[in-house]
Amino acid sequence: MNSFIDSANFFEGNNPEQIASEYGTPLYVYNEKILRDRMHRVSQVITKYPYTANYSVKANTNIHILKIALEEGINCDAMSVGEIEMLFKAGFPKERIFFIPNNVSEEEIIYALKKGVITSLDSLAQLELFGQCCCDLELADEKRLCAVRINPGVGAGHNEKVVTGGKKTKFGIAEEDISQIFEIADKYKITIAGINQHIGSGFMDPQPYLDAVTNFLRIAMQFKNLKFIDFGGGYGIPYHKLDDEKEYPMEDFKKRLEPLLDDFVSKYGSVPLFKSEPGRYCVAEGSVILGRVHATKQNAGNLYAGTDVGMNVLVRPSMYDSWHDVEVIRGGKVVSRDNLVEQTVVGNICESGDILAKDRKLPEIKRGDLACILDTGAYGWSMCSTYNSRPRPAEVLITKDGKVKLIRRRETIKDLMRLF
Repeated sequence: MNSFIDSANFFEGNNPEQIASEYGTPLYVYNEKILRDRMHRVSQVITKYPYTANYSVKANTNIHILKIALEEGINCDAMSVGEIEMLFKAGFPKERIFFIPNNVSEEEIIYALKKGVITSLDSLAQLELFGQCCCDLELADEKRLCAVRINPGVGAGHNEKVVTGGKKTKFGIAEEDISQIFEIADKYKITIAGINQHIGSGFMDPQPYLDAVTNFLRIAMQFKNLKFIDFGGGYGIPYHKLDDEKEYPMEDFKKRLEPLLDDFVSKYGSVPLFKSEPGRYCVAEGSVILGRVHATKQNAGNLYAGTDVGMNVLVRPSMYDSWHDVEVIRGGKVVSRDNLVEQTVVGNICESGDILAKDRKLPEIKRGDLACILDTGAYGWSMCSTYNSRPRPAEVLITKDGKVKLIRRRETIKDLMRLF
């Protein structure tokens, strides 16, 4: 692929140079059509049985994007009180929010109980704490509903830091401890309404996920009268799209998933609500970052292009060694990839690990160009920081009618000073 930006008509006829000039750089730019398309795809993963796609909002919590998810019929997973509040602000009712915290305080559990948001407990200790909170609040038995997160014993992901299942992860209750779940539930008169799992994030081969579903449905047989079963998420996206990497085979995956559900339903005797937890897939491809190239140089024969997209703006390459394709924009147009030169694209943070793209074959980059970093909608702005006391960037949305709308203003130095 010579240009994803052009083939997807990402800027919808708007000049990226004009957008960068008006809103400044670095700048997150979202495409509403792409966001809606990916959200619609995950909403149709299961059509034969009751199903909801629960968008994992930690990937991107911008309230305007959450409103798009709401309109697309997607439910949401939250990992903190802050994320629940974001969802309420976006208009989500409590019934469409699933709280999946990890090692949280009594105060957070009580908050969710008072708000009527169903919570998944990640350990026996947290389940015990949940029971104590129910007693402290003197909740009626019918309101003592929760889910438990099971560690399925298997994991998958694009990096070991995003593998969330298996023997070397902090998440979930081990299968051998399930009997203790029932003991604690009986002790506090808790109803285990659902079970959930998550094996990891960013995988492109559906087989590990299908294997995990098969295993999880086997585990589910140990629970009676489940209202829902949540298989987790993790569908990947083609980060190497300029090298023609294939998309996640969603249609093939759906065809292979349905027989597994058929077999379970025939044995279980009832049909629970099935859920999945896509995060990255919903939003990653719907955003790019525009960054200005302020300097080019060579060190010992190595060429560097210095941009204002530091690891404070996009930490994934530094944290996970993640790949993000880069396109070069000059004069508002994408520079052809016909003549490529090996270069390293870096940011403006005082860290040797502040590298966006190392030893990458790119059109020769010049000062004043825009570096367009692809696939930044997931774990981009949501993982931004103010490291080096650099304010976080603005976000704009190119709406489905082609208009450019500011959906989060740029932070200022004054914003940083307000907390002192």
